[in-house]
Amino acid sequence: MKAAIGNSTAVRANAAGAAQVGTVTPLDVCAVKLVDSDRVDAARAVLPTVDETDRLAEWFRVLGDPTRARLLYALLEVGELCVCDLAATIDTAETTVSHALRWLRTGGMVRARRSGRMMFYSLDDAHVRMLLDLGREHLRHTTPGTPK
Repeated sequence: MKAAIGNSTAVRANAAGAAQVGTVTPLDVCAVKLVDSDRVDAARAVLPTVDETDRLAEWFRVLGDPTRARLLYALLEVGELCVCDLAATIDTAETTVSHALRWLRTGGMVRARRSGRMMFYSLDDAHVRMLLDLGREHLRHTTPGTPK
């Protein structure tokens, strides 16, 4: 079932200062809104909860830092590495790597293993690996001139 929703009206002054009333239709919305309530209901039925989307947005925010992304890809390609090896791999200070790893551990993307006084880091699980692989494949697919 479809229901029509009207556009908004706006009042503005013309060059002479007189009020003009007109219809404003933003370019990023439908000019005529016909809401398909069956499709909207179907989409809402499978939509993640607000809590899930909040957590997912936070998870992607953690991925949104280039240093953290490079660390994840280093771990993806090599497996387990310590802080000094990760710092050398991405050519970044150990303190920066340590701080980034703290974010990644809190976000559940990497896990740590202690061996004596050394900490070794690896990807937390296959889901992180899959997301990184898909993200990189998407970039290769959408960026012209990128080797496939």
